[in-house]
Amino acid sequence: MFKRRSLKNWLVIIALLLAAQYSVGQEAWAGSVVSWGRMVVDSNDFVGGDFVAVSAGWDHSLALKGDGSIAGWGDNEQGQAMPPEGNDFVAISGGGQAHSLALKADGSIIGWGYNGDGRATPPEGNDFVAIAAGKSHGLALKADGSVAGWGRNSFGQATPPSGNDFVAISAGGVHSLALKSDGSIVGWGSNWAGQTTLPEGNDFVAVSAGGDHSLALKADGSIVGWGYNNNGQATPPSGNDFVAVSAGPGHSLALRADGSIVGWGDNDYGHATPPEGNDFVAVSAGGWNHSLALKADGSIVTWGRDNHGQARPPRGSDFMDSSAGGFHNLVLKADGSIVGWGQNEAGQATPPLGDDFVAISAGGHHSLALKADGSIAGWEHNSDGKATSPSGNDFVDISAGWDYSLALKADGSIAGWGDNYYGQATPPSGNDYVAISAGWNHGLALKADASIVGWGRNNYGQAAPPSGNDFVAVSAGRNHSLALKANGSIAGWGDDSYGQATAPEGNDYVAISAGQYHSLALKADGSVVGWGRNDSGQATAPSGNDFVAVSAGAWHSLALREVARPLIEAAVRILPRRLNLASKGRWIMCVIRLAQDYNVADIEPNSVLLEEKIEAERVWLGDEFAVAKFSRRAVKEMLTELETPVEVELVVSGELSDGTIFEGTDTIRVIDKGRRRNNLPGRAGRRVILKRKKTNGL
Repeated sequence: MFKRRSLKNWLVIIALLLAAQYSVGQEAWAGSVVSWGRMVVDSNDFVGGDFVAVSAGWDHSLALKGDGSIAGWGDNEQGQAMPPEGNDFVAISGGGQAHSLALKADGSIIGWGYNGDGRATPPEGNDFVAIAAGKSHGLALKADGSVAGWGRNSFGQATPPSGNDFVAISAGGVHSLALKSDGSIVGWGSNWAGQTTLPEGNDFVAVSAGGDHSLALKADGSIVGWGYNNNGQATPPSGNDFVAVSAGPGHSLALRADGSIVGWGDNDYGHATPPEGNDFVAVSAGGWNHSLALKADGSIVTWGRDNHGQARPPRGSDFMDSSAGGFHNLVLKADGSIVGWGQNEAGQATPPLGDDFVAISAGGHHSLALKADGSIAGWEHNSDGKATSPSGNDFVDISAGWDYSLALKADGSIAGWGDNYYGQATPPSGNDYVAISAGWNHGLALKADASIVGWGRNNYGQAAPPSGNDFVAVSAGRNHSLALKANGSIAGWGDDSYGQATAPEGNDYVAISAGQYHSLALKADGSVVGWGRNDSGQATAPSGNDFVAVSAGAWHSLALREVARPLIEAAVRILPRRLNLASKGRWIMCVIRLAQDYNVADIEPNSVLLEEKIEAERVWLGDEFAVAKFSRRAVKEMLTELETPVEVELVVSGELSDGTIFEGTDTIRVIDKGRRRNNLPGRAGRRVILKRKKTNGL
């Protein structure tokens, strides 16, 4: 039942819809998440489960795909998580503190990331067969059985012994290990904790150098550990069923013959507590308290510390909204659930469970989410009460600042809570606001008359917006602000020490986002522009014209990239074949059949639509066909303005569980026995196709 609204309320609603068209994160389709700057990830990398190797670095992670390409995610301050393009890689090593290595099929090595002491500059040549990245040095095994070393050599860790009988290598913090063909071990570099004081014997089959401890796997399946042992990391579990080992700085992992994983040592972030299961084939203990494991199906499992997204990257291409916080991120999935990653010491990247969320906002150290019932959920860090949202079910928008929060109510008023030292949590009174944005210590609001109001800290003029009534969106950063105008241009004001408030020229922008010291804008052609501080690459947007949303964080940026989904044709049959607009029936039925390679049992019932606007009241899924039931009243209201009798082509569409879109058309005859004009001659045979949007598919 529709509620009667005053003209004022209708103006507010219209302005809200207009602002939503240009605001950050307002999506009509699902997409993948792309992040750049200090924290990088591409969620689409994890679709398909075709990985063959994993390597956990200091604060970043690498994975090798079956096609020979490399995926990287996590801390990217020095570019260590942005691997080179190509499909000819055969091995990876991300163990460096801020650098990475990869071995190519032609036997050459590529390095990237921080290059102090030449650690990311491997030797030339095409005769390498294995690589190992240490904290600040690198090792490579040559085809002739010799070892090459480079990078920092303060303890001799990059000066391997001579010889041509080496078969495996491992680079640790400031020491190195190598396995010889006779099954013995050689170590060099720092030995302050005994990490290069090797066990005797010729029955070793694998070695792993950690921060200041070492592990070795014996031929009988047992593990030997030595070196620094303050957290028990050098004391492996007993047993003779181990097949692989991996030593991190303070924790260790081992893979058992049954496919399960055992962890020990430092466990402050849960990085030594592996997931259960018996289908793992490889493990990697990261340099800064995170871990990776590869499963037999080619998928990756991650756990432990996630301060730069290295342990909990978002996966998939079904995201509808994104929000970059100070050092954590949130994304909203198409099913209404939330995924978080990044810094999580206060739980800010661990969203509540549920599938009824419609909007998200990541702040400095806390997070907010708007639910479908109009209530707000807030979670850690909760000093100053910034995560303790007000009660009520009349909220329509949210915005999390650095230490405070704002919410827009259905009546056009604004609520604020949290730190209020600069008055940032005390928004102006009034009921004519249509959009809000919480910055570090100031707030902005867009009014129904398209003007802007600012409040809170104003030391750079960031809370003093320009005058005018032609604005459609606002975004508050740390000490600068942005506004999108109705003509597609951008206005910026406040702190401009890095050029972050000097917006690019042009009239083709559709979305904006102000970060700490940088800014982003989305163009009408789907490309992204960044400007301002760029020391971590946060203002250097990826190329492409398939982006649909942007969000600027403290030292990193997020964007949603549209993912075109496959479109298949369905055979649909709509009943009744002749629809009388004057009839009193309740339902319109539709029989749906899919192509032979697809199963109707995979249809998502809630996705079935008639003419992309009328939702199915119910869907029955059979063995060979599905039946959708639509409200006859809704269908008649859609067709009531047609001159009858007429043949009408209708489209029925929906989605399968794997994201595939199906679409089918059928033609029915529409009559209206209640109208005299049905008796007029010359109407029979006339056919119409209703106007509709083009489906987003291939």
